Amino acid sequence: AARLRLAIERRETVAVFGDYDVDGITSACLVTSFLRAKGLDCEPYIPDRMEEGYGLNLAAMDTIKARGASLIVTVDCGITAVEEVAYASGLGIDVIITDHHECKEEIPAAVAVVDPHRKDCPYPFKDLAGVGVALKLVMALGGEKRYRALFQEYADLAAVGTVADVMKLLGENRTIVRVGLNHLKKTRRRGLYALMVEAGTLNRAITSTTVVNSLSPQIGRAHV
Repeated sequence: AARLRLAIERRETVAVFGDYDVDGITSACLVTSFLRAKGLDCEPYIPDRMEEGYGLNLAAMDTIKARGASLIVTVDCGITAVEEVAYASGLGIDVIITDHHECKEEIPAAVAVVDPHRKDCPYPFKDLAGVGVALKLVMALGGEKRYRALFQEYADLAAVGTVADVMKLLGENRTIVRVGLNHLKKTRRRGLYALMVEAGTLNRAITSTTVVNSLSPQIGRAHV
């Protein structure tokens, strides 16, 4: 959060590096939307499933550098990207990793590595999706006075990513999904609204089953 506050103060160019699944896409949308609202030149980077595969890669680091970014925020990926983070550092790019996948023995030497599965992470709820971790980052950036407002603002995206990634609907995830589904029906996000129109979900109740069977496939097609 401190490094991102500095980026906001300096008006740096930031890349948000996500994944091509629904959790990764909603995570990238969430963080990109927040940083753009703060006035940053911020672009999401979703790797090509066939050409690049999952996670950070060296060619992507070159592309992001060419676009003028001085900071990369990963969402739903990056916890195993030791070589790629080192390469980015050599290019003069700082990296913040936010992820929810299991950690290996070596943690990338990033500016910050946020993952509830880190052995030294004291956070009590370990089952957040990637978008849940991204939501926590945005809430931390907003500060305690804006926790509730930011949670309400981004719960729709967080709910879609959490359900699509088949996370346990217990604890914090249950709250994220309950609040997010309530907001989804009246979302002001043009993309989500258009997807609901295409999926034919506007005239019926939106549940977790709706997200899995109707919205998630639409998001996948939209990305392709």
